[in-house]
Amino acid sequence: MSACNGHVELRNCRSCPVRTTGLFCNLPTAVLDEIAAVKHPFTYPAGTFLFFENEANRGVHILCSGQVKLSVSSNAGRTLILHIGTPGEVLGLTSALAASPYEATAEVMQSASVSFLKREDFLRLCKTYPEMNAAVIRQLSVQYSSACEQLRTIGLSASAPQKMARLLLTWSKGGRQTEEGIKVNVPLTHEQIAECLGSSRETVTRTLSEFKSKHLITAKGATVLIPNRAALEAVGGS
Repeated sequence: MSACNGHVELRNCRSCPVRTTGLFCNLPTAVLDEIAAVKHPFTYPAGTFLFFENEANRGVHILCSGQVKLSVSSNAGRTLILHIGTPGEVLGLTSALAASPYEATAEVMQSASVSFLKREDFLRLCKTYPEMNAAVIRQLSVQYSSACEQLRTIGLSASAPQKMARLLLTWSKGGRQTEEGIKVNVPLTHEQIAECLGSSRETVTRTLSEFKSKHLITAKGATVLIPNRAALEAVGGS
């Protein structure tokens, strides 16, 4: 089974309207021009799979806009969401460097603009430009830290409330500080949140209801407001 192709979209990195501080976004002009010459930009709708767990690595995907869910599955059909990729991230990085199959399945959650770099082009650019290597090392470090945080959340949390609190605290790092508290965009269903925690949908629904009744959070649509971070940290044992 292979990932689907999307709509081709022409985009130059230097004039990209969604340019962020991602892995390749602020490389020197010469490097950006080299990337532009070999990349293949696409726009994918929600529900599209970029690649699948255990599929041979074909290259890396630079996420320019949208969100992509990275997950792994067991033989019994259980799914664990490892990470929600956001603009600026490079997906499939580790397996491209190791010449190994993709470790996870990547599914588009929100309409996404993605630039694909063939593995041979990616490795050639890394060998040619030290700036590429430095950027790759930075992302690998971030991925390692994120993996350790998830292990702490899932493996070292004693209860469902503690797991949920730690997950919300992790997400809050990318939230927006307001007078009412920290606003976090959580475009996930209760089922998907359960897959982030290795839990059940029923447990997630019950725990979030408890948090709301205790005024630890408020929620409106995909927006979660954390009015008192310290109170949530007390639940999470942080």
